[in-house]
Amino acid sequence: MQLNHIGIFVQDFDRMIEFYRNTLGFVVTDIERSAERHIAFLTTDPKIHHQLVLVKGRTADVTSRGFVNQIAFAVDDLLALQSAYARLVKSEAKELDPITHGTTWSVYFRDPEDNRAEVYCDTPWYITQPHRTPIDLTKPEDVLFAETEAHVRSQPGFKLRKQFDAEVEQLLSRG
Repeated sequence: MQLNHIGIFVQDFDRMIEFYRNTLGFVVTDIERSAERHIAFLTTDPKIHHQLVLVKGRTADVTSRGFVNQIAFAVDDLLALQSAYARLVKSEAKELDPITHGTTWSVYFRDPEDNRAEVYCDTPWYITQPHRTPIDLTKPEDVLFAETEAHVRSQPGFKLRKQFDAEVEQLLSRG
């Protein structure tokens, strides 16, 4: 089972569409603007109709920070994450927090309506979770890779991700 998409209620429908389009490279695959509802379907993958759904209807008097705990977007590699981070720095995203979990390199942020989101890519390692260590995504890719590897090798539970994945697969096969 994989998470296929997430939908969030928004206040400013057009602003949120533009943020996700301009900052993270989403495209709108379908959109409805009617008297009954405003709904947009967005994706970054041509094989997936929608990864994110924006629905107008979030009230301005919401006292919590957003309607979801987190929206997570995976990218292919560290270079793609660094590119996304550079775009986020120039955007209206707030509270940028680049970290490594050891298992991933990530940048957490708040979108224009205060939803917490993450862009991440996997590392080739596993360490015991939870774990978070700040990183500098402006460093050269090879430097960041070497620094992260040196760090995770000293952490509890260190192993190669391939080994961890095989162990989880074995657990799942037991039913």
